[in-house]
Amino acid sequence: MTETLRGVGVSHGVAIGQVRHMGTAVLEPLARQTPTEEAPREQARARQAVEAVAADLQARGNLAGGEAQAVLEAQSLMALDPELMSDVERRITVGSTAERAVYDAFASYRALLANAGDYLAGRVADLDDVRNRIVARLMGVPMPGVPDSDEPYVLIARDLAPADTALLDPTLVLGFVTEEGGPTSHSAILARALGVPAVVAMPGATRMAEGVVVAVDGSTGEILVDPSEEKQQEWRQLAAERKAALSASTGPGQTSDGYRVPLLANIGGPADVPAAVAAGAEGVGLFRTEFLFLDDSTTAPSEEAQVAAYRKVLEAFPEGRVVVRVLDAGADKPLDFMTPGDEPNPALGVRGLRSLLDHPEVMQTQLRALAKAVAGLPVYLEVMAPMVADRIDAKAFADACRTAGLSAKFGAMVEIPSAALRARSILQEVEFLSLGTNDLAQYTFAADRQVGSLARLQDSWQPALLDLIAMAATAAKATGKSCGVCGEAAADPVLACVLTGLGVTSLSMGASAIPYVRATLAKYTLAQCTRAAAAARATDTADEARAAANQVLSGE
Repeated sequence: MTETLRGVGVSHGVAIGQVRHMGTAVLEPLARQTPTEEAPREQARARQAVEAVAADLQARGNLAGGEAQAVLEAQSLMALDPELMSDVERRITVGSTAERAVYDAFASYRALLANAGDYLAGRVADLDDVRNRIVARLMGVPMPGVPDSDEPYVLIARDLAPADTALLDPTLVLGFVTEEGGPTSHSAILARALGVPAVVAMPGATRMAEGVVVAVDGSTGEILVDPSEEKQQEWRQLAAERKAALSASTGPGQTSDGYRVPLLANIGGPADVPAAVAAGAEGVGLFRTEFLFLDDSTTAPSEEAQVAAYRKVLEAFPEGRVVVRVLDAGADKPLDFMTPGDEPNPALGVRGLRSLLDHPEVMQTQLRALAKAVAGLPVYLEVMAPMVADRIDAKAFADACRTAGLSAKFGAMVEIPSAALRARSILQEVEFLSLGTNDLAQYTFAADRQVGSLARLQDSWQPALLDLIAMAATAAKATGKSCGVCGEAAADPVLACVLTGLGVTSLSMGASAIPYVRATLAKYTLAQCTRAAAAARATDTADEARAAANQVLSGE
């Protein structure tokens, strides 16, 4: 008998296939004492395993490219952390085996992360994956990871580590379902980049039997366990209709009555540009420049290296719009040369623009590099600062841009509720706003974006979040300026219509979502979008908001 389950859909598409579970390593080695004379050999074993795992993660990142590369490079740096290695060697000195020392040292560091505030606690899954890989290598057991299979399948896991998600083969992995994670977790973001249907935060996912057939709708989050042939055929037909609608939709983003809403791409560097161009992106709405800085967390890339990377992106969009976010360091993206090491809660500490204002030489180098990169190019460059809290922040950033001689529009990201509440004041200093809905939700609801159990509060349909978006958009319209969305909310096709109805002037998302949003937006008039937005804001829960908007748009 068919069972219907529901999680959080995070990557569009339909997948139907047999369940295969993620393989796991033996996680906890036996605790036993080793003779003192064995310590040097065990320490050498530990170092070799750590270096091998770090190199493997780096290699996987190089193969994956784009956002996945930055995530995997960050994991590689975790493995090579000198303090962790010192702790491992100390434990071996007093009698631990290499594998047990690694296990215990990582457990200690894990506890520190888990208690260091929600933002860093979200990195625990990445740390566990690094530990498991090192321990598996030392114990000579299979690495945790994607199962071997000659037939396509639906992958089921408690959570997916970036190292696994980044190199999924879409010809074999039809889709995946995880028990943990959220709509803005690493696995969700990478799934969208790969174009693999995915559902996260589904309680009991790992209890599904190996080999059972499931149907997964990555748009709605619905999962059918052991569906009938008739139901499978119905879902295949649904998928075919969606695909046909995508193929029929081309050109710029606009409503059915011709109201233009530029559809832009979120990218992490030059490697992401081809997919954005192929998807018909009208430009870049979020260029996450921090990925250029993660190769070496001890020093910033040179001005020349930055110029080269920025110019590759700018050249890809002649006459288009490219919005660059300056370095967003801190919290889950610490850099040794910038990030304080003793913050009690890094998510609420010195991050984003605050970090740049503490290190003006880093910001000036980046702004000068952007000025050189855009020189002579027919592109509309806009530069924005992350984590702007008020008008003082906005003015400091605009002044820094002028000092660097940057010929571009200066903007502010709205990720902190205070920035939405005082948007009109901030717009006295800058020329545009860009709503980072991932962090705006996190700070509005005090809910870490990586924690699956808090997915309800990370839902971009939350009416309180829609209210803040409406405030910012209204302020921008009143001052004759623009207000875009570059968070994951823009990748939800129906929500994109609601955002348009709230007054948002552009939408930026992962490249794979652009065709879905373009096709859906083209089905409705601006008036319908406006009514749907009003209906969603009049509710009290995310589910009610979603249902109310769909009811308006369906004409019921």
